[in-house]
Amino acid sequence: MAIKPVLIIGAALLLGACARVGQEYTTRLNARQQAYAAAAGAPVQSFHYFSLWSWEPLSDEQLAVYTRSNEAWLLDLDGKCRNLQFTNHIGLTSSVSEVSARFDRVITGAADAPCFIKQIRPVDIAKLNEPQQGKPREVEEMQRPEK
Repeated sequence: MAIKPVLIIGAALLLGACARVGQEYTTRLNARQQAYAAAAGAPVQSFHYFSLWSWEPLSDEQLAVYTRSNEAWLLDLDGKCRNLQFTNHIGLTSSVSEVSARFDRVITGAADAPCFIKQIRPVDIAKLNEPQQGKPREVEEMQRPEK
């Protein structure tokens, strides 16, 4: 009978830890969304696409794609692209190596409807990385235990 209260307390602690991790993830994701929005330029109709260097999901309606290490695009999607944050790979449709807003889409491999690209904005990589430059790393100081 004493095991039941221990299990309940353990479950409560586990749920509390999961909630804190989820809150930290949401805070970090919101910060990334704001950083990309601040670094994004005016909408463009299309961009040249030869290969996908990297990508970063920002929500089910927005992601950043890197066509080179120094060239990124912020894609706003028409509707929700379900589970975009959890998919392992994506692809982009294109025509003659060009991805166009309101025509091309993001492919996730899911059985859902395609994720059409509503808007494309170029990302100023230097501006995106600017807040990180010169910013001191946060260090948590702890007192050494006495012997």
